[in-house]
Amino acid sequence: MLVYPLGGMTRRSVVNLVNVGSRAAGLVYGSPLRPVHTSTCSTSSQAKAGFKPEKVAVVTKTTRYEFEQQRYRSAGLSEEDLKQLLALKGSSYSGLLERHNIHTTNVEHIVRSLRKEGIEVRLVKRGEYNEDVVHWADVIVSAGGDGTMILVASKVLSKDKPVVGVNTDPERSEGHLCLPVRYTHAFPEALQKLFNGEFRWLWRQRIRLHLEGTGISLAPVDLHEQQLSLEQHNQAHRITAMDSQQRTLNGTLSKPSLLPVRSLNEIFIGESLSSRVTRKILHTRVDLSLHRASYYEISVDDGPWEKQKSSGLSICTGTGSKAWSYNINKLTGQAVEEVLRIGQSVAGLEIPLDPKVIERVTEEYNRSLVFSPEDRRLLFSIREPIANRVFSNSQQRGFASRVCVRSRCWDACMVVDGGISFEFNDGAIATISMSEEDQLRTVVLEN
Repeated sequence: MLVYPLGGMTRRSVVNLVNVGSRAAGLVYGSPLRPVHTSTCSTSSQAKAGFKPEKVAVVTKTTRYEFEQQRYRSAGLSEEDLKQLLALKGSSYSGLLERHNIHTTNVEHIVRSLRKEGIEVRLVKRGEYNEDVVHWADVIVSAGGDGTMILVASKVLSKDKPVVGVNTDPERSEGHLCLPVRYTHAFPEALQKLFNGEFRWLWRQRIRLHLEGTGISLAPVDLHEQQLSLEQHNQAHRITAMDSQQRTLNGTLSKPSLLPVRSLNEIFIGESLSSRVTRKILHTRVDLSLHRASYYEISVDDGPWEKQKSSGLSICTGTGSKAWSYNINKLTGQAVEEVLRIGQSVAGLEIPLDPKVIERVTEEYNRSLVFSPEDRRLLFSIREPIANRVFSNSQQRGFASRVCVRSRCWDACMVVDGGISFEFNDGAIATISMSEEDQLRTVVLEN
């Protein structure tokens, strides 16, 4: 992997930080911190009337305990064997079982509360969740954490279908996308607020994807359920490759195809494994630990195409700006201090570099990376771009309404919310955009 000084910052990042640094002294004396980016629209609304659904699907996560059971029971191992294997891996059997029981108890509480109100409930494991379940339900309750909420949202294509997230293990799961954690145990209270209209709707913007060209398959690979290794992931894509190529020759992929999935957090495009290059020397296959950059062309808002090489491309929503995108772009206090010291010497800036100033400047910079879930803009981020006389990088990060990417990769994929993967090799073109009809209807309750 390529290593860049100062946390991989570009010249643009340095300039931005120096500009922030010039205001640092003001921060120390109580000037209010404010986000740099604000929403361009506000579509959330206070519910004028409550609603009481007739049918609710409760989609539950697969706990780590259940996953390990499925993994080893298929090999004919007993529960005692499972305990020993987990101990060898440094995992606690009793700890996993305890978290599983906590989750199960909270799921039962949700189901019991719904049925007590005369609501028909269908309890669905995440592996059984499909379009038929979405069509049947008036409301879908995600019982798990943020990962379960993202999975549930991916199959809900209508903006009129509410999705409610309940964190079933608040001690171990952050649950940014779920109701406040107190409603995990006070779910009947949450229901009454919904019935009485004591909440507001939050319409989260989502990403839609069109694919066209060659080097693609419209058949997705589910990364969560299959828990695939890299080779298994590649094999799963290869299974449909010949069929994909035949359909391309027949002209069925000559026009953009809208994928039947929506992204709540982010899209990532890149080589499947950037740290490996496979070469065939004579008759021997050799795996070399070298950097394989992702090679593609990008057009932002119908602008000119730009050839790029990097460690991949992330495109996120306002919801996703708190997730992976934030961690890609955030700066540490150490990096901020080093840049401000350079600003002192180069630009003659008078900045007090005590820890309090460094902390507040870092917070303001990082806070500017987050924007509203209702914002109808995409935020693209180029990871570790390579810039030389062949490959350019005019902007490492920026907002857009539409991003087009043409793959020049050999073993790449496009991953939706970290859980669904599409083949994305040389000749494939992806158009990433937003549409008002793709908004996800969620609920906000006060704590």
